[in-house]
Amino acid sequence: MSARKLFYLGPQGTFTHQAAVNAAQELARLEPQGFDLMPMDDVPQILDAAQHGDGWGIVAWENNVEGYVVPNLDALIDAKDLVGFARVGVNVEFDAYVAQGADPAEARIATAHPHGLAQCKRFIAEHRLSTQPATSNAAACRDLIPGEIAFGPAICGELYDITRIGTAIQDYQGAATDFLVLAPRAEVARLLAKPRAEANVEYESVLTLIPLVTGPGVLANLLDVFRDAGLNMTSFISRPIKGRTGTYSFIVTLDAAPWEERFRDALVEITEHGDWAKTLAVYPRRERPNPPVTSWMLPQGGVRLDDSHLPDDWQNDETVRRELMW
Repeated sequence: MSARKLFYLGPQGTFTHQAAVNAAQELARLEPQGFDLMPMDDVPQILDAAQHGDGWGIVAWENNVEGYVVPNLDALIDAKDLVGFARVGVNVEFDAYVAQGADPAEARIATAHPHGLAQCKRFIAEHRLSTQPATSNAAACRDLIPGEIAFGPAICGELYDITRIGTAIQDYQGAATDFLVLAPRAEVARLLAKPRAEANVEYESVLTLIPLVTGPGVLANLLDVFRDAGLNMTSFISRPIKGRTGTYSFIVTLDAAPWEERFRDALVEITEHGDWAKTLAVYPRRERPNPPVTSWMLPQGGVRLDDSHLPDDWQNDETVRRELMW
């Protein structure tokens, strides 16, 4: 048997490349022959190759600065025969580069993947740069020309023989991105056949739902199903059905697997009601921190009360009235 192909967003040196390396290590038990890491030009190529059974794919899914990678989320919702079965994390730090021999002071353009540009806004503002999106951070480094500053992983410096002018220049320290490993549904069902029979393995699932009837109370009724089933929801977002104003798909992340009785019963109730449902991913549940949200993390403005010492007549306070607009 030959090694399993694992398709990632190239070129070499992307964060997805690092995620593919991590995934190959974590999933080694599933593939005794190992993995061939295959760079692809874009995410649609990755999904197409995985969907046709040429190998598995890995795509960026969510990061703790910009949230979900929306194009990849939309693509997985629309995919005919793909589901995620492993979630892999990568710490994200951006270094800044210029072409060999180029003067950083003459640079006028910052280039990186759109999410990379979004995570390095402070550096862009301080250096008064305009932005030019690239297909990936590594591609920005590979194709770097004088007059540009590229943002990318540390590996890109040696890989593309470019000059590092700054390290860890992202706005937020501790940034991380999670990636999903994807395969056809029948193959994932086989991969999960043994683990799902083990009682000591806990799972997390990503589900997308589209209510076919819209109007007041529809979303509340949908959420009631998960509450009544005792399912812990860790994420809930919506995406518009493109070009159809007022219609949405809802993406839910739950601490359970679809084959667990309470989750299955919830799915039965939803589908028998006539709503559309599709599982996007099922993977072993990750250990998640549960830190408190302290005051310094909160945005400007807004209202936050100490529920143990509520001020008298707080509802008529000028700041409260201004921020809550009542």
